[in-house]
Amino acid sequence: MNWEIYDAEMVYSKEEGYLGKVRFILEGQRSRYEITLQSKKGNEWSYSLNFTEESGIEAEIEVAEKRLEEDDELFDALVEAAKSKLR
Repeated sequence: MNWEIYDAEMVYSKEEGYLGKVRFILEGQRSRYEITLQSKKGNEWSYSLNFTEESGIEAEIEVAEKRLEEDDELFDALVEAAKSKLR
């Protein structure tokens, strides 16, 4: 299953560390997603996954969550997309 990243951003503050958002779609799904990434030092990332525009199909976000947990290439691509927009 492929993905497409269509928007990304990241900011850094001494107090909060790195905070980024990436908007993306997964092939074969109607829902669009936004992942919020946070890391104090930029090496270990916590995240929150949400629908981007409106509530989507619950089964699809469950598949997306599982994909994020299992697909290091996807997760790394999302982190790199955000880091590339660091202001």
